[in-house]
Amino acid sequence: MRAWPTEIAGPFDPRRFEDGFRNGMRAIAESGRALEMNTRRLWSWIPQWWSEEGGKAVTFGSDAHVPEALAANFPEATAMLEHYGFRSGRRPEDYWTR
Repeated sequence: MRAWPTEIAGPFDPRRFEDGFRNGMRAIAESGRALEMNTRRLWSWIPQWWSEEGGKAVTFGSDAHVPEALAANFPEATAMLEHYGFRSGRRPEDYWTR
C-alpha cells in the first residue's frame, strides 16, 4: 500500500482487495498469532476486519526511524482498538486482546 501508484490508479481503496486482506487475516487469526497495529498509519478497516475475521490479539509498532516518532499516534491507535473490543493487558508489554 505504501507504493500504491496514486497518480495512475487514484487513491488506494482497500475494499478493492477486501477478500484477499480478509483471507490473510483469517489465516493469521486461525493460527493463533497476533496482528501488529502500525501506529504510523492508522486505518480503521484493519482492526475492524481483524476482529471480524476472528483476530484475538494485537501488538503495537510505531515504525519509528527516529526517536521522536516512537509511539506516534499511540492514543489514537488504542482508542481505535478499544472501539473494536480489544483491551490492554495487565502489563504495558502485554498483547491487547478481546
